[in-house]
Amino acid sequence: MDVRKEYTNGDLTVVWKPGLCFHAKECVKGLPAVFNPKEKPWIKAENAGIEELKKTINKCPSGALTYYLKGEGAPEDEKQNTMSETKVEVLENGPLMVKGTIEITHTDGSKESKTRNTAFCRCGKTGNTPFCDGSHNN
Repeated sequence: MDVRKEYTNGDLTVVWKPGLCFHAKECVKGLPAVFNPKEKPWIKAENAGIEELKKTINKCPSGALTYYLKGEGAPEDEKQNTMSETKVEVLENGPLMVKGTIEITHTDGSKESKTRNTAFCRCGKTGNTPFCDGSHNN
């Protein structure tokens, strides 16, 4: 089961899936008062308004950060984020980003579906093959 953590400001709940995060730091750069990896908890959703949170979370390239509003309930996995079109973007000094619905066949033959953003490692340093885990930043 994938780890999922939630942090709320009362009206908006930030959902973080650490297994998807490859540490692009868009969140930290965008709202350092909310996203501070040196503190525990590292996300303090109460330090920003709804629109600021949405704007910053929407910049998360890995899809590790998502959100839902009070009264909407938690999203049913990533189905609400399914994209109808698949796009590939090569990030400078970073992973290969595949945006959209894809099926991955691993070397052991197991299959996995991804429905939002998937970051594939290009440097070979990842500990989470084939996905980027930010190891290239170390």
